Amino acid sequence: MLLMGCVDTSSDNPSTPDVSIADVAVTDVPIPDTSEPDIPPPDTVSMDTVLECDASVAECDGQERMVCEPGFADCDGLEDNGCEADLSLVENCGSCTNVCQADNGISQCTDGQCIFECESGFANCDALADNGCESVLGTVLHCGACDDVCTADNATAQCTMGQCEYSCLDGHMDCNGDMSDGCETDLTAPSSCGSCDVTCAGACIEGSCETCDEGLALDSNDPSDAARTMGICADLVEAKWVLPDGQKVPTAIDSANFHKGHGILDGFGPNVDAAEGAQLLALSTGAARRPADPDYEPYPGLEKGYESEHPAGFPQEAPKCPGVVTGQPHDGIGLELTLTAPTWAQGFRFDFSFYTQEWPQYICSSYNDIFLAVVTPAVGGQSNGNIAIDSDGGPISVNNTYLEACYCLDPPCISGGMAFECSLGSEVLEGTGFAENASTAWLRAQAPIKGGTPFTIRLAIYDSGDEVLDSTVIVDNFRWLKTGPVVAATPIP
Repeated sequence: MLLMGCVDTSSDNPSTPDVSIADVAVTDVPIPDTSEPDIPPPDTVSMDTVLECDASVAECDGQERMVCEPGFADCDGLEDNGCEADLSLVENCGSCTNVCQADNGISQCTDGQCIFECESGFANCDALADNGCESVLGTVLHCGACDDVCTADNATAQCTMGQCEYSCLDGHMDCNGDMSDGCETDLTAPSSCGSCDVTCAGACIEGSCETCDEGLALDSNDPSDAARTMGICADLVEAKWVLPDGQKVPTAIDSANFHKGHGILDGFGPNVDAAEGAQLLALSTGAARRPADPDYEPYPGLEKGYESEHPAGFPQEAPKCPGVVTGQPHDGIGLELTLTAPTWAQGFRFDFSFYTQEWPQYICSSYNDIFLAVVTPAVGGQSNGNIAIDSDGGPISVNNTYLEACYCLDPPCISGGMAFECSLGSEVLEGTGFAENASTAWLRAQAPIKGGTPFTIRLAIYDSGDEVLDSTVIVDNFRWLKTGPVVAATPIP
């Protein structure tokens, strides 16, 4: 239906009566169908088209205008097909020529606005409609989602199944399990030499801790050589030989006998190797030697002929031997080391093993030979500073709880009212001078310290109550620790 609203109201035409707009009759005006009889126009075309005079002009100029129903438009400018464009379609979304098209996406027109859903593996990361789903997912720039960037320090990255995966560069490792700081650990540093958990008391060279004990003389009297034998290749401020209580060695003591109490060995018997480097340190109440070494003293040991005082806070009796009082120290020796820990260090550790000829005859007696590792200032709640302790918290003595290697033909063997299972057998005793006696396994002592701060550790061993039946301790593998441990000494698995 067309609204014909255009008439001539000019007063110059007398034949035409005065007619107001309100008097114009509305009639159906047939429109010749000049188009070929193909498909009839949609109902929307016939119903949404009205011809009317543009009421905004003072005089009708005889032009007719087509007004489309909401949601449709005459986009091709042809009257014949009316308002042919459906503005809810992607071809003309909301207006003519507004085509909804998205690369790598599926488009649709909703409420006159183009929206699109990205195909799998693509995303609209820049939030612009013009370039569609421009970003490829599954890459290191957009791994599982937009801006999920796979990047980490000291690492190469790749995206696998929407997850970032990293490979540390040579010489680095992710030791804290947090890739937000990448492969944060430098494997060439003494704090993590070659792996996360390996620390050095010296330099790290090509992923291995520096060793500094090759070729040291068995009978070297240089206390710095003793420190190097333990693996202390740096951070040593001072080293000196002392009595067990820390006092200076008196000139009246036979110097030769005193210095037989330490030795630098390439192992202890055929079945015990150095725990680090090429050599280990032995300290003894007798001669720190093996049967095949020069100056070895066979059973019952070397009588050196001097006494000393107990270190401060000692004697400390073994809980399993109530009523027993440890005798006066004899034939003792101490190595006192002053160290400054690296700033990254929060603790230290070293390995040791204690051998004694007092087993089996003198368990729970006053002949209680003792090994101590006294740290100054005291750490970890140890009032006497000793960190070489057994499972009962007592010192490593003849009466310690770790004597598990022993010569016993028919275990358990009873000594001092104690039953010894000798679970480690006697192989570690062979070739040591303690073949028919007892020892601990390798034990590891540890303690907290403050990085960058000097401290002193005194390793001391002495006979108790007499000068015979000697005891020896071997020490090796000193290391700084990155975390502060509790004070303990435990068997090494």
